[in-house]
Amino acid sequence: MNMKTEVSAGGVVYKYDNGKLLIQMIQDRFGITTLAKGKMEQGETIEQTALREIEEETGMKGTIKESVPLKIVNYQYDSPQLGIVDKEVHYFLIEAKEGILQAQVEEISDVEWLTPEEAWHKQLHNGYDNNNDVLQKGLIKLGYEVQRNE
Repeated sequence: MNMKTEVSAGGVVYKYDNGKLLIQMIQDRFGITTLAKGKMEQGETIEQTALREIEEETGMKGTIKESVPLKIVNYQYDSPQLGIVDKEVHYFLIEAKEGILQAQVEEISDVEWLTPEEAWHKQLHNGYDNNNDVLQKGLIKLGYEVQRNE
């Protein structure tokens, strides 16, 4: 059985609104709280993929704050067309600079700005477990202390 590897990128997107830190969280088509991400296209760098996908999914243009990803998450999923796929997702810390927040309806059902507390609560209670570390690392880099046992 031959394995296929798929590379995606996205990030912990944040902005300051009147000095208040806000974190962007999306709800995927399965109703799960998650971070915007998507598949790398031919000829793109991983950073370009992250910025393009965030803009496509949420309407926001951003800037990557550090060239090193917050985390690279690896998992497998079963594709009806391809069989078992090894997925590698590079998550960056990205500051939203401009745009109008809107969900790309084909891909996601909702996108919103949340306080760090709200974002962390939603992640723990309605998010994918493999994103806990990603969001935690992003929040810590933004100066927010995370309580793992909420």
